[in-house]
Amino acid sequence: MQIDERSLKKLEGVHADLVRVVQRAAELSEVDFIVTEGLRTMKRQRELVAAGASRTLSSRHLTGHAIDFAPVVGGEVTWKWPPFFLIADAFKRAAREQGVSIVWGGDWLRFKDGPHIELERKAYPAADKVRTEVAA
Repeated sequence: MQIDERSLKKLEGVHADLVRVVQRAAELSEVDFIVTEGLRTMKRQRELVAAGASRTLSSRHLTGHAIDFAPVVGGEVTWKWPPFFLIADAFKRAAREQGVSIVWGGDWLRFKDGPHIELERKAYPAADKVRTEVAA
């Protein structure tokens, strides 16, 4: 699979190592996926926290160290869990191949976040700069 144009746009401002992992995961994955979010503004992060879709104002999305994805099955986006496991396996394999440390939100003990992939904090400490302008 190739990354579609919409997903490529969502990868703008995302750390180059994570972009490479996404591109390789797309090649490896048995299930197609789209990138739904990459770099976020603080305004957007606050909206997600208020809606209960996130629990932190310290999201790795704010610094370009995280993306969210969604499986595409039969041409339709799905939020059912089984495809997330298959795609996450492709992300993990792609990251290993590239020597990039990632974390999948589906592996978290609390607040499992199947769509979330981020660069591991110790290997990729976030810059102090947080995007504050309105996201396109």
